[in-house]
Amino acid sequence: MRSSIQITGLLLIVLSSCQSKLYNTPATRAVSVKRLIPPAGMVYIPSGTFQYKLQDDDDKAEKRNVSVSAFFIDKTEVTNKQYQAFVNWVADSVAITDYLHDDSFYLPSTGATVGKNRKEIRLIDWDKVRKISPLWKRAPADVKEKLAGMMTMLNGQRMPDPALMNYRFYYVRMDGEKNNQYVMDTVGVYPNEHVWSTDFPNAQMTVMDANYFSNKIYEYNPVVGVTWKQARAYADWRSTQLKVLIRNNPNLKNFKLSFGLPTEAQWQYAAEAKLDPADTVERTVKTTIDKATGKEKLSLNFKQGEGAYSSDGSTFTLPVTSYTPNAFGIYNMAGNVSEWTMDAFSPSASQLVNDLNPALLYDATDKDSPLLKRKVVRGGSWKDNGEMLNSDTRSFEDQGNAHSYIGFRCVMAAFELPGEQVKTRKYAKR
Repeated sequence: MRSSIQITGLLLIVLSSCQSKLYNTPATRAVSVKRLIPPAGMVYIPSGTFQYKLQDDDDKAEKRNVSVSAFFIDKTEVTNKQYQAFVNWVADSVAITDYLHDDSFYLPSTGATVGKNRKEIRLIDWDKVRKISPLWKRAPADVKEKLAGMMTMLNGQRMPDPALMNYRFYYVRMDGEKNNQYVMDTVGVYPNEHVWSTDFPNAQMTVMDANYFSNKIYEYNPVVGVTWKQARAYADWRSTQLKVLIRNNPNLKNFKLSFGLPTEAQWQYAAEAKLDPADTVERTVKTTIDKATGKEKLSLNFKQGEGAYSSDGSTFTLPVTSYTPNAFGIYNMAGNVSEWTMDAFSPSASQLVNDLNPALLYDATDKDSPLLKRKVVRGGSWKDNGEMLNSDTRSFEDQGNAHSYIGFRCVMAAFELPGEQVKTRKYAKR
């Protein structure tokens, strides 16, 4: 009997120790939000709950609670300078692959191939290119001479032909039937510089057309004249640049990180800057006190009335860090420019989507009905009246259209951080 007990005890010891590390689960600790460092130019948005209106055209409409998980969002709208970096990258790619045919602009061959014809994969040496980018403007004279075929006259200056500046990328298509199918898209990236005159007929807008995207005075203003598809292409390109930065970082290289457009739920939650739907305190600064006069002055860029555009300090857009950020530290979620979101537009979207990370996604093709190509636009712009500044006000635009009052910003999914209430505690007897 004693022998049997000893054997049983030994067996239990072996079983309990052979995988002790596997089952030795550490205690859960609370983490301060400040310890999660966001990507450059972004802020961390903790998970939370807010209210969706169930009808777009009714201010008194019933609302439902929805929750979003943590994410990062750009502090500001994407600027002309940031989007120009994308345009220059595409122009340099076209120059090297289609015009220069110079091995010195490529990294040493690895022997890797792709496709049935086993075409060699050649990678551009961006460390070298970056030093003289954009090539059409800063490269040596002999290189510029070879690029003559891709140049044209644009706004009175010689520049790469916008028709040649195309960006190709892959994404998972969402169409309600063939979800999770990878498809390739090619998007012309150069913005429509003439949207100012197009949006405001019978108005003198030629100065804005000719200067807004290319003149340094506007480099920190929000980029406009970009379609939904161009905004999405920019987010994909930004993701590729991130992968290059983190591939040698042992702490980050195994994470799958990418940028995208915000869902309209993410956008509204970030705009309201409230963690609790019961919170009724306004978190967006709409006016400030002028120290010299003691009077209130506007802190939002919008149309104040018929023909009244300038009382807020500017007639058109302003630099993206103008005015005061909201409680999350985000600038111009009301005013300056309206912003593209990822969602397809439906008047009843709030009733169709899930109550957790709601999103209505549909990737329309060129053959689809115009109704299916409508994308949600959030936030009022410099040309909109005050009613459009509400965080729950929605509008839409065709995914292929560009305007002088629509820009965008990017988001990235973030990891959930344990709060104070979830940390491991000892059981307290009562």
